[in-house]
Amino acid sequence: MPFSKLGLSQPITDAIQQLGYSKPTNIQTKAIPVILQGQDLIAAAQTGTGKTASFVLPILEKLSQGETQRKKRIRALILTPTRELAIQVEEKVRQYGQHLKLTSLAMYGGVDEKAQKQALIEGVDVLVATPGRLLDMYARRAVYFEEVEVLVLDEADRMLDMGFIDDINKILDRLPTDIQNLLFSATLSNKVRDLAKTAVHKPYEISIAANQASKKNIEQWLITVDKDMKSSLLAHLIKENNWDQALIFIETKHGAAKLAQQLEKRGIAAEAFHSGRSQAIRSQLLEDFKAGKIQYMIATGVGARGIDIHGLTRVINYDLPFPADEYVHRIGRTGRADAQGEAISFVSKDNFKNLCMIESRLGHLIERREVEGFAPRKPVPISILNYVPKSKRVQKDAE
Repeated sequence: MPFSKLGLSQPITDAIQQLGYSKPTNIQTKAIPVILQGQDLIAAAQTGTGKTASFVLPILEKLSQGETQRKKRIRALILTPTRELAIQVEEKVRQYGQHLKLTSLAMYGGVDEKAQKQALIEGVDVLVATPGRLLDMYARRAVYFEEVEVLVLDEADRMLDMGFIDDINKILDRLPTDIQNLLFSATLSNKVRDLAKTAVHKPYEISIAANQASKKNIEQWLITVDKDMKSSLLAHLIKENNWDQALIFIETKHGAAKLAQQLEKRGIAAEAFHSGRSQAIRSQLLEDFKAGKIQYMIATGVGARGIDIHGLTRVINYDLPFPADEYVHRIGRTGRADAQGEAISFVSKDNFKNLCMIESRLGHLIERREVEGFAPRKPVPISILNYVPKSKRVQKDAE
């Protein structure tokens, strides 16, 4: 089915075609008509499924019929958990709306607010914002909500995990009551559903998360290796396979900086991307990584949902993430728009429980490989596909 059959106008379909998209993804096919009909929506969609376009495209279609009427007013509000995701989503708004006379702005902390205030003075059609900075600007009377027509809570589960529930509720209390509300989340946990009861009224619900958890176009495999051999293994793989580019996920800021230094000693240039670096530096790193000026980026979880690199061929889980859904978010950075991708995980014995939970989440075992010269001294046990964490076993026994 082409995008034109979903109810999108020529200027938008022309922009989509120029960006190289030929047909809508599953979430786009299901969500776009619902949003265009004006219904509230809850959607469970994993990273890499095309969810951003599923709400941005119909919002642009609806807003194309008018414009902001007064200064410091906005018509669509998209809330995101991180600065990187705000920047990413606003970039998509501009790309998809390149043939429309609509304005957009990404608003987030960590940078001088003067430019953001100035952009708001003439009114903005689509504002993509992090909750804290939005409330700050609202308190300073730099933005008003009277003309808001649609609200999107993007990555709702992530926002809750990061402790934004109070800020979200404050924003909801200040918005008009008759707007369209859209909630997108990787998982529909109890916390997300509690938020949905407050924010979304009589919603249409879409869930494609389960069948998208392990995409066929992403080749997943793991290497068993001792913890103290991971950095030398990574350097070996980069050199041996002459990898063009890789996004390497690690758990801590200190670990990211240390790994970059270890790779540098082995003649490999890599950059560390984490919350300890300034917003200006992080933005420049993302731009350089997208442009191919940086081949190897070492990122903490803060960047897992905000890095969108077209054609990224490879993701490395240097540290195995927890919880299991975080694994799905990370590998979703590759294999986007049905392109081929590769996800490689380094697994040591102390990661065994995490591995079992990830494989249970995926519904299949991940192929194991050993690299000559890096066989672990402490073997990783055979995986248990139906592994249940001890806390849940205790809870089940009690019931």
